[in-house]
Amino acid sequence: MNRARPSFQKREREKAKREKQAQKAVRRAESKVRKSSGTGMDDSDLAAIVPGPQPKPWDDEA
Repeated sequence: MNRARPSFQKREREKAKREKQAQKAVRRAESKVRKSSGTGMDDSDLAAIVPGPQPKPWDDEA
């Protein structure tokens, strides 16, 4: 009876490992779709920022 138990435990470990890998593959695919579908500017505070030099806030007084 002791010989059957390690192989059963091994099958259970391998099954859990396959399930975890499948879940990770789904998460990776969702992440890839999310990254490719958007521009990355979901934050409204960052949407107004343009690349390049930004105006200095203290130059507005002059």
